Amino acid sequence: MAAVSLKVNGKSVTADVDPRTLLVQLLRENLRLTGTHVGCDTSQCGACVVLVNGKAVKSCTVLALQLEGADVLSIEGLAPADGPLHPMQEAFRENHGLQCGYCTPGMILTAVDMVRRKGHNLDDKTIREELEGNICRCTGYHNIVKAIAAGARAMQAGGAAKAAE
Repeated sequence: MAAVSLKVNGKSVTADVDPRTLLVQLLRENLRLTGTHVGCDTSQCGACVVLVNGKAVKSCTVLALQLEGADVLSIEGLAPADGPLHPMQEAFRENHGLQCGYCTPGMILTAVDMVRRKGHNLDDKTIREELEGNICRCTGYHNIVKAIAAGARAMQAGGAAKAAE
């Protein structure tokens, strides 16, 4: 066992883990943050995406020990538990950007990173290209793309009220 210390959703965490422990395992099994999903075990589907130091990372591809001192944000930390949804979450809700919801946490965190990198005015082509590593087996992506565009605009406006426009 080896100790790893990092910040998860704004809280300092120290855990003793097997050196082979993946970040997704640390989140789900050790910290009980089950919003991060395991869909494929091969880094193809994007259901396990979290933000590490602000960047989208497939948590099934990185060892927990590699993240010593890192800042990890899972879907549970995107918005306060007792507060309003993050503008991107609200946009997914308002624009029907989910069906079963399994891929949704990874899609939302990928979208937040996409806005950070690409800006608030995202066209459909850019969004579809950026979602290449995220698979949804339920939808035709139309409402996901619509939700991400709306969420990006709402993030610029500073709130969820603009997410449905």
